[in-house]
Amino acid sequence: MPESPPGSEPALRTLAMPRDANPNGDIFGGWVVSQMDLAGGVPAAARARGRIVTVSIDAMRFHRPIYIGDLVSCYAEILRVGTTSITVRIKTWAKRRRDGSLAKVTEGTFVYVAVDEKGRPRPVPRDERENG
Repeated sequence: MPESPPGSEPALRTLAMPRDANPNGDIFGGWVVSQMDLAGGVPAAARARGRIVTVSIDAMRFHRPIYIGDLVSCYAEILRVGTTSITVRIKTWAKRRRDGSLAKVTEGTFVYVAVDEKGRPRPVPRDERENG
């Protein structure tokens, strides 16, 4: 059974534009990674209650191309919260302009670190719902 987009609201939704494409009309991978990083930063910054920085991208995988005019939606889910880090899985879907079909185009796991005003790692505030 094919996978479908999560039922939650996307962390980011944008249109793939001609300036983001190569001469063949495929969207550059770097543009997609940047959109995913922005999307992952939404729940990470909210959970950190402040500034965060991206420290790594793990298990990045491109499944299908994105084309000019596709509506790109990035869904972000926090997987793990450490002392200073937050790990977020991002899955990206494209709604095809030409026929309205949906395609899972990429996914990856991004790690963010909470930082203070001087850019030094700081503890992620404890979530009241966590045990212990």
